[in-house]
Amino acid sequence: MISNRCKNIKPSAIREIFNLATSDCINLGIGEPDFKTPKHIIEGAKKALEEGKTHYSPNNGIPELREEIANKIKKDYNLEIDKDNVIITCGASEALMLSIMTLIDRGDDVIIPDPSFVSYHSLSAFAEGKIKTTPLNENFDPDLEHIKNLITKKTKLIVINTPSNPTGKVYDKDTIKGLAEIAEDYNLIILSDEVYDKIIYEKKHYTPMQFTDRCIMINGFSKTYAMTGWRLGYLAVSENLNEELNLIDHMIKIHQYSFACATTFAQYGALSALKGDQKCVKEMVDEFKRRRDLIYKGLKDIFKVNKPEGAFYIFPDVSEFGDGTEIAKKLIENKVLCVPGIAFGENGKNYIRFSYATKYEDIEKALDIIKTTLGS
Repeated sequence: MISNRCKNIKPSAIREIFNLATSDCINLGIGEPDFKTPKHIIEGAKKALEEGKTHYSPNNGIPELREEIANKIKKDYNLEIDKDNVIITCGASEALMLSIMTLIDRGDDVIIPDPSFVSYHSLSAFAEGKIKTTPLNENFDPDLEHIKNLITKKTKLIVINTPSNPTGKVYDKDTIKGLAEIAEDYNLIILSDEVYDKIIYEKKHYTPMQFTDRCIMINGFSKTYAMTGWRLGYLAVSENLNEELNLIDHMIKIHQYSFACATTFAQYGALSALKGDQKCVKEMVDEFKRRRDLIYKGLKDIFKVNKPEGAFYIFPDVSEFGDGTEIAKKLIENKVLCVPGIAFGENGKNYIRFSYATKYEDIEKALDIIKTTLGS
């Protein structure tokens, strides 16, 4: 009785690791900020509750929040996005799903970096698309010529994620511009996952939408504002792309029948997040950087590892000691939760992903365990 569509989807390896967590584990597996949601955001949601804003919102979200997101995009990238070309979603995960389910038919090609976040593969498979992976090099950069060689008449989407989960890579301007040029030349659409756009250390974030209208921008509130349980994300498209494909209206149809709308009072919390003092974001990013420096310093004496430029993940090559799954099992047995790199694609098989979105002291303890476990 179970559909083949469902049978063909694998459970998330990340969630499996999350479910292993116990009180005596050091959890470097889950990508969730350990900070509390800032107070002004909570107060914004509480005020909405007290005012009775507990009913359905418009399908695409409250106008005030969509307008503020448009203002954010204008401030960050000097791009004019109409609030009616923004949809508030139940997390960035739903924004990804809406985009893929709206565009991909059975047999359509989706180009995905390898390694990359697990949802891209599963959502494309759920839409019965044909996944074509493009390997990242040892510095976690994509090969633009390889991407061009993958393109066929059936190719519709190129998925990118910067800053990246699991690698911590931040794509530079030339890479983003090069991907935008490919989208223009081959009449494709870039699905750009930018949920870590504010968690960047020494580099600068660029969006493909700065260089092409053929882009769906995905973002959310979970990572930047420590709002993972609030389940609020959004997508935005340009006026030109929406006019060409009537994209927002088609997405809204799926959204209506699956989620109807994001939680109304939570949307008012998100509005407070964007309109309020951004000092809380800087403080969290400063702490993530402190933890990044600690875990990088500790791991580089054990593994071959690139220094993360953004997000809160580090992705060392553990092949000197065994494959990623073997080493991850050893560490998990010793109470350090991590995710084997194979979860993010075949090219991640010799890697492990550690999340440093946890306490500095726990990272210190985890590094000691890793060194002891591997005899380093």
